[in-house]
Amino acid sequence: MRLLSIFLLFLLPLAAQAERIKDLTEIQGVRSNQLVGYGLVVGLDGTGDQTAQTPFTVQSLKSMLAQYGITLPANVNPQVKNIAAVSIHAELPPFAKIGQKIDVTVSSLGNAKSLRGGSLLMTPLKGADGRIYAIAQGNLVVGGLGVEGQDGSRVTINIPSAGRIPNGATVEKEVQNPFALGDYITLNLKRPDFTTAKRLSDTINRVLGPDNAFAQDSVTVKIRAPQDVSQRVGFMSFVENLEFQPGEAPARVIVNSRTGTVVIGNRVRVYPAAVSHGNMTVTITNTNQVSQPEPLSGGETVQTVQSQVEVTQDNNRMFLFNAGVTLDEIVRAVNQVGASPGDLVAILESLKQVGALSAELIII
Repeated sequence: MRLLSIFLLFLLPLAAQAERIKDLTEIQGVRSNQLVGYGLVVGLDGTGDQTAQTPFTVQSLKSMLAQYGITLPANVNPQVKNIAAVSIHAELPPFAKIGQKIDVTVSSLGNAKSLRGGSLLMTPLKGADGRIYAIAQGNLVVGGLGVEGQDGSRVTINIPSAGRIPNGATVEKEVQNPFALGDYITLNLKRPDFTTAKRLSDTINRVLGPDNAFAQDSVTVKIRAPQDVSQRVGFMSFVENLEFQPGEAPARVIVNSRTGTVVIGNRVRVYPAAVSHGNMTVTITNTNQVSQPEPLSGGETVQTVQSQVEVTQDNNRMFLFNAGVTLDEIVRAVNQVGASPGDLVAILESLKQVGALSAELIII
């Protein structure tokens, strides 16, 4: 039995569901910020960097020791296996205040075999502007495990060269955002759509009164907000829980060529078209045969190869799409011919090229 690629079919917008404003929009300027840093993990059980191959680890160790008044001779390179140079990255959430804790992820930069059991030394985390916004330090939690034998055999579970430190960084500087500034709060739709933007502004004006909101484009809706910050917080709490009916998504067919997954939107339509699908299989079989001479004939044994060629072709008939067929009819027709994921992609591309597919075809 042939298996068709997985279909996720959105067949039921018969009664469109209302959505909350908070689920479909984001407040402009209220966003997280990425932080990154460089540091050292110490206390490893011989699984750190091979310092002969990672000179930057030795340089970092010398710089750290110099800060505490310990100076190593220039021609001395300590060969320690219990340290590793790492990169640290974290995400600073919006409205994060000084003294709050955030999680950090630590990843090996050199050839350390495992960070299990290590501790990250105090490391500043910087933003895109080069300023320090947090300080990270703490013991790593590593989910991976690596074991290596003397004969070179090795077993690795997950990734032991990366780990996390829950609440491992302390916020040292706040990031300003425009939430409390200006006369308006700007909402950005997560999925641009003129209909959704219009309905969003109409819903707010219907509840708060006319001229309190207007759609600037297919993404942005501006809302007049109170000047007082405390009132603005309560105002947004009320607005983000309002429900409205967003516009329907455009007709799209999305095909994942790697997994064979096909997602077809409800608005997809097919105009009159005839499709023929068939597979031809050519099988070549080589058989080794040995020819031996008769006794005392003086002949030689000869080995020959005999090839057999077989051609098979599926007897699939042409099928016809009538005007404006529905989604389930498309799926039924393609299932009847037993199309594989690759064949299905070819059929959809051909329908799009002849103008019979009323949808945007996206292949990822």
